[in-house]
Amino acid sequence: MPRHANLAEALKERALQRPDATALAHPAADGTEHRVSYAALDARADAVAAWLRARDAAGRRVLLAMDPGPCAAVALLGCLYAGAVAVPVPAPSASRTDAERTASIVRDAAVDLVLTETAHATETSRRLSRIGRAGLTCLAVDGLRPGACADVPRHLVSTTADSLALLAYDSGPATAPRGALLTHGNLTAAMAGLRWTLGTDRRSRIGGWLPRHHTPGLIGQVLHPLWLGATAVPLPAEPFRTDPLGWLRAISRHGITETLAPDILHARCAALLGDETPAGLDLSRWRTALNAGEPVSAGTMAAFPHRCAPLGLRPGTLVAGYVPAEGMPVPLATGRTSVPGADFAVVDPLTGRRLPDGAPGEIWVRGPAVATGHWGGPSDTAPLFAARVAEGPGGFLRTGDLGLTANGQLRMTGWVRDALLVEGHTLHPQDVERELLGCAKALGSARVFCAGALVVVQEVVRTAGGARTGLPRPAARIRALIAEEFGVETGALLLVRPGTVRGAGTAKVRRALLRERYLRGEVRTLHAEFGPGTGEPCRGGAA
Repeated sequence: MPRHANLAEALKERALQRPDATALAHPAADGTEHRVSYAALDARADAVAAWLRARDAAGRRVLLAMDPGPCAAVALLGCLYAGAVAVPVPAPSASRTDAERTASIVRDAAVDLVLTETAHATETSRRLSRIGRAGLTCLAVDGLRPGACADVPRHLVSTTADSLALLAYDSGPATAPRGALLTHGNLTAAMAGLRWTLGTDRRSRIGGWLPRHHTPGLIGQVLHPLWLGATAVPLPAEPFRTDPLGWLRAISRHGITETLAPDILHARCAALLGDETPAGLDLSRWRTALNAGEPVSAGTMAAFPHRCAPLGLRPGTLVAGYVPAEGMPVPLATGRTSVPGADFAVVDPLTGRRLPDGAPGEIWVRGPAVATGHWGGPSDTAPLFAARVAEGPGGFLRTGDLGLTANGQLRMTGWVRDALLVEGHTLHPQDVERELLGCAKALGSARVFCAGALVVVQEVVRTAGGARTGLPRPAARIRALIAEEFGVETGALLLVRPGTVRGAGTAKVRRALLRERYLRGEVRTLHAEFGPGTGEPCRGGAA
């Protein structure tokens, strides 16, 4: 593909080359697809860009508070066309924590304009008013006609590879989110890296339900297919929290060819397929299923292909990988050729020395897709974004992820600050959470952390008839499993609704954030048990 000065030029070219091809295939409630052509997407994005140019938006931060779907793509492309800096956040929901994080992002990024949808315009305006930003101009993208702002010249604002395109905020504590600076050059490099890793092309139908306000979902599942001239299939997140097999049904129904999803989703599907093989599923068009986003289990890598083979899944489709932190939106895949220009190192986080095969350490990455720093951060970003390997090159991003190499292949094992000290035992929380996955069929994702004692927050994906009377039984099984496998007692056990741990999308809620909610009494429970001497910070928080 030809080189372009910025990502907007490449996206505009796709619309000119393939005007009638399907750019977006948005699943409808009845199981059909709402298809948007490249010509229609480009026309709507042009209208948004004209609206932004009329407000001198080039180089300014624009908040995108959108649901997954066509409007989110229209708003994002409109920002790129206008030379504005997109700042994606979740659409308003009932989550107080999400509202707090969005408020922090609005303040930190000092946003100038807001793009949303009619369904969220009133609530978005109300929340902006609450934090003293009632004067921000807000546009409901779905209410803007393609021919609107016709008096504004329709041209791409001149930007370079060094021009800022996106502020990608992390999922850290709601009170202090950090926005990674991603330029047009970073995003263009990410496009090439994704094609290299996933083996995508114009025939691809790239789908998933990763959150669109984080880089894997926004860049990998929206921008990348549009850059290719392929089709993006943005799946809604909500159904898969309680019905993981719905993900496989969507892949079959919409002919999705490439996906990125975490190990927990593949593991849940494998476990459920062990009970029965659903009729009518065809996974033969699936070409790459990248298992990444959290530590990958060897058991999952064996069980998922075995259970899906009767459904047409081809050998080699499931690939273990690693998705770096927000600052580098390019995944690495085991067994695939390294992304050109990208480099990684597993190092001792204290000395910066590279570690040999099999030795765990912190994962450092560098390459043209790596962000240059955090918005509003200090000018000296060397400790995080320009780390130097001892007696070696610099320019590495410290991801905060733990990993090791085996035969030159990178494998993520956890997170640097995750180790827990409980009753004299050192626990790796991901080990506990993985054991809990198979504790009972009614249980979903879990998070464990310390708050004076071991705290377990466990999602319940289904209860008999919706009743809670049977919940003490799985609670007892959880306590017994942790005591037997890890030799520690559970101080607090909270059984909660789906979405509490997994959140909107595949990424789990960070332990630090969930611990903060727990201590503030904001974790709403279906059933809670507290051991002797363990405080109960969540009184009054029952669902």
